[in-house]
Amino acid sequence: MEVWALVMLAAAVALLLIGYPVAFTLGAVAMLFGGIALGLDFFALLPLRIWGVMTNFTLIAVPLFVFMGIVLEKSGIAEELLETMARLFGRVRGGMGVSIILVGALLAATTGVVGATVVTMAVIALPVMLRHGYKPELATGTIAAAGTLGQIIPPSIILVLLGDVMGVPVGRLFMAAVTPGLLLIALFIIYVLVRAKLRPEEAPALPPADDDGGSLWPQVFKSLIPPLFLVFSVLGSIFFGVASPTESAAVGALGALLLAALHRRLNLNNLRAAMQSTTRMTSMVFMILIGATAFGLVFRGMGGDDLVRDLMTSLPGGQWGFLLVSMLVIFVLGFFLDFIEICFIVVPILAPIAAFLGVDMLWFAVLIALNLQTSFLTPPFGFSLFYLKAAAPKEIRMPQIYRGILPFVAIQLVALLLIMLFPQLTLWLPDLMDSLQGF
Repeated sequence: MEVWALVMLAAAVALLLIGYPVAFTLGAVAMLFGGIALGLDFFALLPLRIWGVMTNFTLIAVPLFVFMGIVLEKSGIAEELLETMARLFGRVRGGMGVSIILVGALLAATTGVVGATVVTMAVIALPVMLRHGYKPELATGTIAAAGTLGQIIPPSIILVLLGDVMGVPVGRLFMAAVTPGLLLIALFIIYVLVRAKLRPEEAPALPPADDDGGSLWPQVFKSLIPPLFLVFSVLGSIFFGVASPTESAAVGALGALLLAALHRRLNLNNLRAAMQSTTRMTSMVFMILIGATAFGLVFRGMGGDDLVRDLMTSLPGGQWGFLLVSMLVIFVLGFFLDFIEICFIVVPILAPIAAFLGVDMLWFAVLIALNLQTSFLTPPFGFSLFYLKAAAPKEIRMPQIYRGILPFVAIQLVALLLIMLFPQLTLWLPDLMDSLQGF
């Protein structure tokens, strides 16, 4: 029976690689194998599981954060930020790359929508970088890497989903992800500046603007204050215990509507498009979650979780052996599967083993989130790379994008290693906020 559980897992992964829809693949494979091995009566438990998923208060944050991100993407904030940051840093070698990374970080903390961030920066910034002599590989790699920061910088949809799947409080997970996100931003900036220093022809400084800079700082404050205020409203309300993540998501959605109104972009067409996109994205996530619930029920019913636990706990090295193998498995699967698929298929199998071995679940969740971020960047199926190619000028070829992203994937692996070696980088902020609140 346990072996059939692994066969079911292999069949699901094979069908996903062929291209079948995730939600229906998981549900159909679970019904087929479960019906044969366990009988149809076994599925009497399934409606209760699905009801638990659909009434989960934490998951209400998913459509709210998605709506917030899409509204902000249509509000024109990204364009203002890119223009302002380019004027601020453009006169430094590599400054345009630094601007892209900082704007990507700010958009990650406000929108969190990876596809929209990558496409927006590719449309606005990539032609400017190429026109001023930036090497295509460096320009495309910087944009793709900066666009995926929304996976680790809170508020992030993947952090909400991971918190629910792993039973970790989402608010504490947001706090734990702050330092890894800042570390990743710093490493990206250092890489761009060092490369610009060693090879000035690949990242030249932009020529001085026509104005004297007198209007620059007012423009900087005008562009930065609204998104920073929204970030503080959303994350600050969570960190200081004023609101739950779901309640703060509602605050963020309302704030996004207000910012869109201030930018005069809140019209019926944009609102309708945002609501339709939110409905599609949320429906996809919940359909996958329902399919994954059926899959997990059958997998456990067959004893697959016990078999995997026995295999993983017998690895040499104890906790570290498990961590290294699990991170390697997630990294390799990221070449072929989407982060949502990994989150709902693989993580529920690994999380109980981590708890059994005494691994800190908060730290483990951040490691998984940081690892899943690379799934957007790793060839051949990194979604950010396809978003970038679709929005890039015609002269940009896919091999250039692949070559450009490899150094940033290596940087992400370095950040992952640092977080593994120094868990306190993740845990210090949640512990500090707990002590401030008297816990």
